[in-house]
Amino acid sequence: MSIVKINVLTVPEEQREVLEQRFAARAGAVESSDGFEWFELLRPLEGTDQYLVYTRWRDEAAFQAWMEGPMKAAHQGGGERGGEGAAQRKPAAAGSTLWSFEVVQQAAPK
Repeated sequence: MSIVKINVLTVPEEQREVLEQRFAARAGAVESSDGFEWFELLRPLEGTDQYLVYTRWRDEAAFQAWMEGPMKAAHQGGGERGGEGAAQRKPAAAGSTLWSFEVVQQAAPK
């Protein structure tokens, strides 16, 4: 069955727009990865400064392949936007935690 990875990002209020813009700029980057099933960026509404980055994968091997390939390159400046200043490349999140889950039940709309 599928696995879910949720990256919990602590984002200061002044960095929220930066984070959302960065995710929008790389829209489509994960969708072509083998084993990728779903992505959502969840913005907090109240009571927390934590965004959730939800991804769903066919299996752990597919997630690890993405982590070691496209995701690693993106986070190490592997994109074509190398001309941006260092301040623009500063992480928008002040911290992150990765949660892992195995899908044991699911439902879809009828």
